[in-house]
Amino acid sequence: MWSRYAWGVPVLIVLTGVLATALGVWALVRLVRGDAAIFKQVITAGVVEAGILLTAIAALVRQVQGRLDGDPVVFWGYLITALIILPVCAAWAFADRSKVSSAVMAVGGVTIAVMMWRTWQVALL
Repeated sequence: MWSRYAWGVPVLIVLTGVLATALGVWALVRLVRGDAAIFKQVITAGVVEAGILLTAIAALVRQVQGRLDGDPVVFWGYLITALIILPVCAAWAFADRSKVSSAVMAVGGVTIAVMMWRTWQVALL
């Protein structure tokens, strides 16, 4: 299975999921402390977003080559939704300077981590 995907898509999915989880935990820690989200978290959300975009590009190449298994509608539904979630969360966190911004970033990070896990299941298992 791994040689069929040349490691590109699975590695990107896992790295993006790990980064999203780290962002969610970091924001959760700030929420528990009662602090607002900080600009570094918004930058981290941008890095996670770049990982999602790279995953989408690599998956598109694999799909054109006929090497991406699974239901394409579900797979692309997860990826496109994931591409939308973090910019909304980052904009909210940037605009809102209360501890609610940390909650939004925590929910966004965990949501992206779960969506990447589901993307893995749909396309690669």
